[in-house]
Amino acid sequence: MSIPMSSPDITEAEIQAVQQVLRTNYLSIGPQINAFEQAMARYVGLPNAIGVNSGTSGLHLCCIATTARDGDLVITTPFSFIASANSILYERAVPVFVDVDPITGNINPQLVAEAVTDLMRGGVSARRWLPRQYNARGALKAIMPVYAFGQPADMDPINAIAAEYGLYVIEDACEAIGSTYKGKMAGTLSDAAVFAFYPNKQMTTGEGGMIVTRHDDWAQLFRSLRNQGRDVFDAWLNHTRLGYNYRLDEMSAALGVVQLQRIEELIARRAQVAAWYNEQLADLELVERPQLSPYTTRMSWFVYVVRILPPADRNTVMHRLAAAGIPSRPYFTPIHLQPFYRRLFGYEPGDFPITERLGDRSLALPFSSVMREEQVTEVVHHLRLALS
Repeated sequence: MSIPMSSPDITEAEIQAVQQVLRTNYLSIGPQINAFEQAMARYVGLPNAIGVNSGTSGLHLCCIATTARDGDLVITTPFSFIASANSILYERAVPVFVDVDPITGNINPQLVAEAVTDLMRGGVSARRWLPRQYNARGALKAIMPVYAFGQPADMDPINAIAAEYGLYVIEDACEAIGSTYKGKMAGTLSDAAVFAFYPNKQMTTGEGGMIVTRHDDWAQLFRSLRNQGRDVFDAWLNHTRLGYNYRLDEMSAALGVVQLQRIEELIARRAQVAAWYNEQLADLELVERPQLSPYTTRMSWFVYVVRILPPADRNTVMHRLAAAGIPSRPYFTPIHLQPFYRRLFGYEPGDFPITERLGDRSLALPFSSVMREEQVTEVVHHLRLALS
C-alpha cells in the first residue's frame, strides 16, 4: 500500500475555480485575492486579512510592523520550523530563544515573563537570555509565539507581560488555522497573526499565506509592503517605501476561496485521522501520543507527531519505517542547532534542553485529510515492528 507523507485535499470545485481564472485577464491583483481576503476576515472575525505568497513573507512583514531593526530583540521559540526565526533576521533583528513546555512544545509563558523582565532590566540579568555572539544594544520589541503542530500557545500570560512592557505580539499561527484558545480563534489573540497554506497544511493554495490583524494602519502597511512599497494613492511606478514582491496570485487565491469554504470539513477529516492514530497507538508504551492542553478548546490538526521514548531510538525507528516504505520525519530539528544559527550566534547543544529532548524524540507520521483508516493501520503495524 502506497502511503504518502501528506496529500492535499483537492476536489473538482478547486480545479474549476483555477481554470476559470485562467480564462480571464486577471492572473494577479484581481477579484480572487479580494474575495479570499474578505472570506478570511469573516472566518476569523477580524476587520483585515492580507494575502501574501507564503507564511514566511507574512511573518517578515509583521516583523517590519513591530519596528524591530538592527540589533533589536524579538522573543520566540527554538522549537519551530526555521522560517519563524528567519523572519526576524530578515530585518537584522535578533531572535531571543526561550525554551518550551515539555507537553505541548509551545513556548513556555513563565520563561517568557522571566526573559522580558530580565531583558528590560538589562545588564547581567539580560545576558542570561542573549546569544553568546551578540554585542549590539538593541531594544526588545516583540514576542512571537509559534503554535506547534496546530495547538495554540498559552496566550493570556504572554499578552499580559507584553502589555505590561509595551511589546507587540505576533502569532505564528501558520500551522493552526481553525484552532481555538479558550474559545477564541487562533489568529485573533495578538496584534497580528499569520496563516500558511503550503500543500501539507489544513487548507492549501499551493504556496501562500494570510496576515490577519485588527490594526487598520498595519493592514495598509502590509498591502503596500507586499506590492513593492506602493501606497494606495501611488501610481504604478511610484513607491513610497521599500517593499517586496510578496503578492498572492489569482490562481492561488481562487484555490484558497474554495478551500476556505470547505475548511470545517477539512479540519473534521483531519481530526478523524488523528483519532484513528490515538486509538491504535494507545497500547504502545514506547510511543507518546500528542497531548492537548485544557486551554486548547479546538485542535486543528496540522501534523500528527508522536514521541519515541527511550530505550527506543527515534532515528532507528524512522529508518526502519523507511525501509518498509513508510515515510516519517523528525519534527522539529531545533533552530538553535541549525548550522547557520550556531555559526552566527554561537549556540551549543544543551542551551535549550527541553527543545533538544523533543527534537530528539519527535516523529511525524503520515497524515492528511484524505488518509484512510486502513492506511493508519498499516503505519501503526510497521511502527510496532520498528519498535520491536
